[in-house]
Amino acid sequence: MSEPGILAGIGNTSLMALRRIVPGNGARILLKLESENPTGSMKDRMALAMVEAAEADGRLKPGGQVVEYTGGSTGVSLALVCAVKGYPLHIVSSDAFAREKLDHMRILGARLDIVPSESGRMTGKLTRDMIEAARVIAERTGAFWTDQMQNRDQLAAYHRLGEEIWQQTSGRIDGFVQSVGTAASLRGTAEALRRRDDRVSIVAVEPSESAVLSGGPAGAHRIDGVGAGYVVPLWQDGIADRIERVSTDEAKAMALRLAREEGLFAGTSTGANVIAALRLAERLGPSATVVTVMCDTGMKYLSSYAKDKVTA
Repeated sequence: MSEPGILAGIGNTSLMALRRIVPGNGARILLKLESENPTGSMKDRMALAMVEAAEADGRLKPGGQVVEYTGGSTGVSLALVCAVKGYPLHIVSSDAFAREKLDHMRILGARLDIVPSESGRMTGKLTRDMIEAARVIAERTGAFWTDQMQNRDQLAAYHRLGEEIWQQTSGRIDGFVQSVGTAASLRGTAEALRRRDDRVSIVAVEPSESAVLSGGPAGAHRIDGVGAGYVVPLWQDGIADRIERVSTDEAKAMALRLAREEGLFAGTSTGANVIAALRLAERLGPSATVVTVMCDTGMKYLSSYAKDKVTA
């Protein structure tokens, strides 16, 4: 029997209680440490699920190629999976996203096409331009397009995430909070938790600068990996009981607090999650338990923090 490889390290991440960043008189907040996955991101789960589903039904054959558009973490995760499984990977990304992610993809063997952004900001137009570029590449080359905005195969990965949370809390969970990119992680985790207990309160998080899910106008923001600028295909009305708006500045400030007060170095989407979790914790009260997600490690964003001139 062969030894297990790096892909066996995906999932089964820790669940940790915040100790210092807590509401004044609210629920306990637990953080799912998805930074423990091999590339430091929860996207490892969905990348593996999408590739293995395509292998199973013949959409991806031995020697085939894979193509995807990505804000970074999905691309890094796909690059890891494709490197291990031997599939050439073609990624469409942008200069709007952290340089570390782009470098990480290249180091893992991915070929990159970079779509220019509007002053380094995430917009709906940029998302659509990246999607169209990936579609053209897939059509021209015959590659398997994972198409994360449409791909339902990834939901199974987040059903497993929800089951992990349920087991780790021994079923004592009153609320789950997650930011929305493709909506797959929120939807899949929520579906799993609600199968266990339909009273669990589900909160979606989006950038206040582009709060399209809650009826606001599309706009530009700098929270990596979330807030596509339009209502994404995997979103469903009724997934969330509430949608929280969090600004880029709020998310950045909380990400720094997490590093300095909890020793947790994460990106801005995690900062947004924790802000929304604090709001839910205050509403639910001290006897409740709220779970949210540390989406990835802040090591993916060092150049962004440096650009913002973060000081001691």
